[in-house]
Amino acid sequence: MSNISRKNFLRNSALGLAGFAIAPNSGKAAERFEELKDRDWKKKFQANDQIQIATIGMGIIAHFDTPTALEVPGVKMVAAADCYDSRLVRTKEVFGDDIFTTKDYREILERDDVDAVLLCTPDHWHAKHSIDFLGADKHVYCEKPMVQRIDEGLDVINADQNSDAVLQVGSQFTSDMIFQKAKELYESGAIGTLNQVVAVYNRNSSLGAWQYSMPEDATPDTVDWDTFLGDAPDRPWDPKRFFRWRCYDDYGTGVPGDLFVHLFTGIHTVLGAVGPTHVSGTGGLRSWFDGREAPDVINGQYHYPETDNHPDFTLTLQSNLADGGGTGTRFQFIGDEGAMEIAPGNSVKLTRIPRREPSMDDLQGYNSLLTFSEEVQEEFKQNYREQHADEVEYQPEMNQTEEFRTPDGYDSRLDHFVNFFDSIRNGTPVFEDSTFGFRAAAPALLTNTSLKEQRVVRWDPENMRIPS
Repeated sequence: MSNISRKNFLRNSALGLAGFAIAPNSGKAAERFEELKDRDWKKKFQANDQIQIATIGMGIIAHFDTPTALEVPGVKMVAAADCYDSRLVRTKEVFGDDIFTTKDYREILERDDVDAVLLCTPDHWHAKHSIDFLGADKHVYCEKPMVQRIDEGLDVINADQNSDAVLQVGSQFTSDMIFQKAKELYESGAIGTLNQVVAVYNRNSSLGAWQYSMPEDATPDTVDWDTFLGDAPDRPWDPKRFFRWRCYDDYGTGVPGDLFVHLFTGIHTVLGAVGPTHVSGTGGLRSWFDGREAPDVINGQYHYPETDNHPDFTLTLQSNLADGGGTGTRFQFIGDEGAMEIAPGNSVKLTRIPRREPSMDDLQGYNSLLTFSEEVQEEFKQNYREQHADEVEYQPEMNQTEEFRTPDGYDSRLDHFVNFFDSIRNGTPVFEDSTFGFRAAAPALLTNTSLKEQRVVRWDPENMRIPS
């Protein structure tokens, strides 16, 4: 058996891991599972303390965000906007005939009965809509990424800071109880000194690759194409660009803006990080040859400098929209004394394996010792035994794992909306304000820049600008 220093072993055993059941001679890591408790948030809200909302853009995410928002007591939907007739019809079918619907969002901007809006529009509209509704003192829940372009970020932040309304970005990992627990574990020192983070967000389906269904009746007569385009380049009507806008640079932000931004949000939440100083992206179009512009395989490498909240570390992100080996989202936070693995909305697993000094068998394996003369080998081994006499012999059961899981039915999106409406009603701090949102969006957008220009891009995360 190899050895471990007594000091490190005792620290490993004591640091935040009380209650482990050690299984003698099992040869397996000891394990303990704990189910996290749901917050009793409903007591905060009264059904008669009403907030009236409108949803701007009744596409896919609107049909997840809106029903979730309506689960919070006292929230009522009164209006919606979309550029496609059938979606306005569907809005009334799902949410009630009394919902006011329009193709022109400015009609909602002017309504006195709307307190807050859910911005579920394509990325190229996020900044414009956020600024307009904040200027009208309406609270804003803006889907991620907060902006499509770097030069929009500070404009949204200024609008947010100059408005009495609340803006929260809709990337729910920051409210997820799993990421909050991981933050607690990280701050306790449970993984020692952080040195690397690896995160993956993969898919393997046509719908996961944004090949969304297109209806027969979608024509320039039923779709307000000019309004959809907004400030984007003028192009002739194209249903693929309308229904599959994420595939095109004019309207979307590709894989980084759709998926990496969630990864940045979770990482920044756990570490209290503000962003990297160097961004490098590689990838290309490998599988989905449907006329799209956005690559379907992207890897990102990022350097995070030391701050008060974390040491220097390297971040690696990966997304593959045709991953036949296994899809899903996962994070690893790796330190010199342990590692955390996160499955968003589900669990965080902490593993701590004591650092071992080489045993005598190890030393006589793949090591320079075998190259020494027999006399020098014997002298070295004798000195080694004397120098390490005070060390605890390593046993496999010293390895420790602890897993925290969410309760059945947990929904981090609902937690995120609870936080949004809590900020509106009670003035609690916004979980994902415009500054946080831009600091998550910027490195995602710069990944696209790096990939297209084939260079490392520098970023100033504190001042949120590209250095001159």
